[in-house]
Order: sequence, then structure tokens, then C-alpha cells
Amino acid sequence: MSIQLNSKFCESFNIRYPIVLAGMAGIANMVTLVTAVSNAGGLGTLGAAYMNPEELREAVREIKQHTHAPFAVNIFAHVEPDQYINFDAVNKEMDSIRESLGVKRRAIDEIRTPHDFEEQFDILLDEQVPVISTTFGLLSEHHMEQAQSLGIKIMGTVTTVEEAIQAEKRGCDVIVAQGSEAGGHRGTFDVTSQPNGANIGTMALVPQIVDHVHIPVIAAGGIMDGRGVVASLALGAQGVQMGTRFLTSVESGAHEVYKRALLDSTENSTVMTNAFSGRPARGIRNDFIQQWEASHIKPLPFPTQNTLTREIRNASARQNNPAYMALWAGQGTRMLTSNQSAEAIINQIVEEVRSIIPL
Repeated sequence: MSIQLNSKFCESFNIRYPIVLAGMAGIANMVTLVTAVSNAGGLGTLGAAYMNPEELREAVREIKQHTHAPFAVNIFAHVEPDQYINFDAVNKEMDSIRESLGVKRRAIDEIRTPHDFEEQFDILLDEQVPVISTTFGLLSEHHMEQAQSLGIKIMGTVTTVEEAIQAEKRGCDVIVAQGSEAGGHRGTFDVTSQPNGANIGTMALVPQIVDHVHIPVIAAGGIMDGRGVVASLALGAQGVQMGTRFLTSVESGAHEVYKRALLDSTENSTVMTNAFSGRPARGIRNDFIQQWEASHIKPLPFPTQNTLTREIRNASARQNNPAYMALWAGQGTRMLTSNQSAEAIINQIVEEVRSIIPL
């Protein structure tokens, strides 16, 4: 097998290295990290799912001011309207946490999630971003046609072979195969039939997807260094996506308490939880997750649970208290480094790859 660092994916997306920054929604001030990754030869991705239209347009324009290299914007492709099933029990369970943080209790009519997808998508078309990536599903055929008519590349996140086949049929240019080791939300399309999301490991998932599609596959989940890149390429992937690896970088907008929790964690620190958002996601176990698990109360569906817990998470962050923050993380945290630039991380990974395989 011939392993190439400069893959067809790199050629098609006009990047030097097959390293993609995951689109990590909800972390503030990520423009600097996005541009740093793109300028270093990777593909920076802005996690824009929770941005309002004005914030999104401003962020895209700021990225363009700081890099002429390609970049991506990640949005949630399919989000249901708010649902308030079991709202009173869920709301009551959070009262003790709110009291400890000094957060006001919210009534049911105060919990409303904005649905800005159409406006977000129109901005991405208007700004002609180079790449749109999606999570939780695929763009509709209409949206796909609109984007591709402008030469915009489409990346779809999948967690099963069947989802990958759907992504190729819909017209995606690249598939991100997200293994269960990945931090943050599972990209599973339908969590009604799979409440915990599809949890196939990266090592098992990637080659099976590669064998069933004809477009480039990007491996994601637990990849932290050159060894992970080489393993992914050997499995047939044409690149890797990394999120956790860049969260402790100099340019990361992650809260300092979050960064410290990541650096202090181990391979056994994370769990899959739906406590914060109503959708399965991997993060570091903390007091919020433990209290929620002990309650045995089913959370509200996404995005309502996410909206309900937002004030708690934000207050916890303001108070430098990691107990009630969503500390999304993958399983490779022992390999994290502190005070390293995104460029240094990418250069280190590339050198590690070159030391393992002849290129």
C-alpha cells in the first residue's frame, strides 16, 4: 500500500496537509485558531452552529481578512424545533445547581431556541465560503445544488457506513468518519432510533466506510499525533480531523479552566452524555454529569436541553468553575500539549508522519 501525505483530498481542497480542524461550536473567539490552522497548511473550520447571522457574517469576514487559504464553516444540518417533554421535572432537577451559581430559574415560555439555519446558509452562499461542513445530517438536495453551483465544497460528518453512503449519494465531496473516540457531539443523523448515537470506534469505522464509498474519507476520533495520521492513512483515509488536539493551543478560544481540565484529564476521564444538550456527546465527567446521571431523569430533546442549560454553563465559566461546564473532549487527552501554537502542532505532526513513513 502506498501512503501519501499529499492526498487527492489536499489537491481538491487546495491545502498542503490533510489535517482538518473540527468545527467546535460554542467556543468563543475561534476565528484566530481557524485562521492559524489554515495558514499553517491545514483546513481551519469555524464551528458556527450557535452563531446568529450577524455573528456568523462578521466571523467569516474576519477569517478572510487574516487568511487567503481555504477554510470551512460547520453548521448543524438538521435540528428539530423545541420540545418540552417532561419539562417540569428536568427544570426542577437543575434548581440546586442554579442556586449554587446564582442563576435565575427559567419558566417554560422563556426557553426558546433560535432557528437560524436558512439565514446562516444564505450568508455562507453570499460570502462564498470555500467549504461547508455539516453535522447531524446532510444538506437538502436544494441546498446542495445552491452551494455546489458556486463551487463550494461540501463535507458531511457520518458515524456509520449507511450514513456515509447517504452522504455520497447526496453529493458530498468528502466524508468525515467520526469514531466514538471523538470529543463533542456525535454526528449521528437519527438519534431517535439510536439514543446514544452510533458508537463505532475509528479503527473499525474508517476502513468499512472507505470500502463502501468512492469519495475521500477523513478519519476523526482520538487522533492526536503523527501516529494517528499514519494509522488513518493506512486504513484508507485521505486525511484526519482533529478537535481536542487544538483546544489547548495558544490560539484556542477555549476557557482557561476548560484547558486546564483537558490537560489534567486521562484516557479514562470522558463519558458519553446527553445531560447538557439532549444529544449524545463525549466530555469530561464532572459534577453536572454525575448529578444528572444520579437523577435518572430523561433530558429534554436537543436543542431544548441545550438552551435550558446554557445559563448554567455560562455562569459556571464566568465563575471559573469547571463543575457545571460542558468540557467536551476526546479520548486522547494524555497526548495534549500546552502553550503550543497551531502551526507548531501541525508542523510537529507532519514531521512525525515523515519519520514513520517514507514520503
